[in-house]
Amino acid sequence: MRKLREQAGKAAHEAAAWIGTDRAKMSNIESGRRGISETRIRRLTEFYGCRDQRLVGELCAMAREHRGGNWWDAFRGKVPQGNVDMAELEHHSTALRMVHLLLVPGVFQTPEYARAVMAGSVPPPDEELLTARVAVRLRRGELLRGENPPRCQAIIHEGALRMRYGGRATARGQLEWLLKVTEWPSVELRVIPFSQEDIPGHGQSFLYAYGPVRQLDTVEVDTPFGGDFLHGADELEKYRRLLEVSEKIALDEGESRQLIQFIAREM
Repeated sequence: MRKLREQAGKAAHEAAAWIGTDRAKMSNIESGRRGISETRIRRLTEFYGCRDQRLVGELCAMAREHRGGNWWDAFRGKVPQGNVDMAELEHHSTALRMVHLLLVPGVFQTPEYARAVMAGSVPPPDEELLTARVAVRLRRGELLRGENPPRCQAIIHEGALRMRYGGRATARGQLEWLLKVTEWPSVELRVIPFSQEDIPGHGQSFLYAYGPVRQLDTVEVDTPFGGDFLHGADELEKYRRLLEVSEKIALDEGESRQLIQFIAREM
């Protein structure tokens, strides 16, 4: 909804006034912290000049599901908002494509690996926060093993596979789990080997999430202190091109599996 508002050149207080609410509640609606009725969605999209009825229909469907509640709602206020946003983004996506250079993607992480990675955050989380963040990350991974999972393409740099987060045993266990992941029918896992001298995108790790309609596509870019979510058309095009370049330099699925097996034996 924020994307539509910004494209229409409307201010948050104008949108809030249009549906009879205040700016703070409007901010919570746009961030997903507060639900919104289908009637208000239709009023806002009309205000924004949006005539794409398929997009409006998908937004209404998401609003209906939001009112019913989802598993990540139990973690609101317990983990950073970005963790909740990622879970919701992946849930509503029809396909996921990602490039990871230093870490195994979150949806594939084992409990031990996830805990080791998150324990190294700055500032370090306390035990309660660490446990909650690990729980969210593991629950996100269940999406790809459920009914009608989204298609998922993961391109991982060899450097990420050789990192020993949590020690050799934890790192080896993560690689062994990745080998099982390669057998999931919804997942395509490929590796960029060290023999490729260039890294596309200046070393950025990112997720491209395909929405039910093109206007709902979103990119999440990893940063040391959380993820940045991008929605602009030019930004989305840039990351689609980065995906294409990454595909060209990655090993195929069979070669990638062999490399993971080799690294696991060395670990």
